[in-house]
Amino acid sequence: MTSSQGRRPIVVGVDPDPSRRSALAWAADEAARRGLPLRVVHAESVPTGGYWSSELRPSWEQWNRALHEAGERVLRDAVSFAEERQPRVEVSWLLAEGHPAWVLREETRNAAMAVVGSWHLSSAQELFGSAAVGLPLTAHAPCPVVVLREPEHVVRQPPYLVVGVDGSPDSAAAVDFAFEEASLRGAALRALYVWHPPLLGSLDEDAAEQEARRLLSESVAGRTAAHPEVELRREFVRGHPVQVLAEASEQAMGLVVGTRGRGGFTGMLLGSVSQGVLHHARCPVFTVPAAGGRAA
Repeated sequence: MTSSQGRRPIVVGVDPDPSRRSALAWAADEAARRGLPLRVVHAESVPTGGYWSSELRPSWEQWNRALHEAGERVLRDAVSFAEERQPRVEVSWLLAEGHPAWVLREETRNAAMAVVGSWHLSSAQELFGSAAVGLPLTAHAPCPVVVLREPEHVVRQPPYLVVGVDGSPDSAAAVDFAFEEASLRGAALRALYVWHPPLLGSLDEDAAEQEARRLLSESVAGRTAAHPEVELRREFVRGHPVQVLAEASEQAMGLVVGTRGRGGFTGMLLGSVSQGVLHHARCPVFTVPAAGGRAA
């Protein structure tokens, strides 16, 4: 959905549990920060809890009506929460039938960003469970996707964001987005190039390190001129990318990565590093597709 002013909204998936409002609060604040509308989405994919009792199961029409009424209550509460938190943000809503990941993916076709919450699902749950949303949405969305952990973590002061760099097109888009986000938030930026030595074969490690440092410098070149207000720290680190980025995320405002990088394989929906940080990062994770796949 595009608003009447032609601005692409920030789309947020809402949980029926009113205690899980971190993603909704974050999305409302981001919409206010960017001057964008907010699109609140709730997808119905499972029966309401009251039907798993000793009572006779109601007819399909009654069941469907009750399900919609429950979904409308969830959305009314969510919209009220967002409007009270950010009164100047234009809020619209959608109640849809289907798996939340599929519904949200459809909404991202005309979105500036998508936001969802997560409760640290295991790898098996994220891949195969009906409640999994973050991984499939991130793999298919044409716009940046933000996955927030519940509950919120502690951010170190002064605030900073972390961006993973590897010289790929997706990484370049992630760097652009990271500078923009850091500028909007008045935060510093740590650009990390994580180099993992190969387990097999010979390699000139000095030459490899020089090449990595060159790619790191090139990846941020020009961005500092466009965003002189962002304090930048460039870091070359040896280790496994997922482990290093997860550790760097511990007290960060956010971790920004491309959906795929140089380590990915053709045909993969999501790079191994992107998947890894979704499971292990301790802060909000921003996954950014290459510029050609992003919503304008």
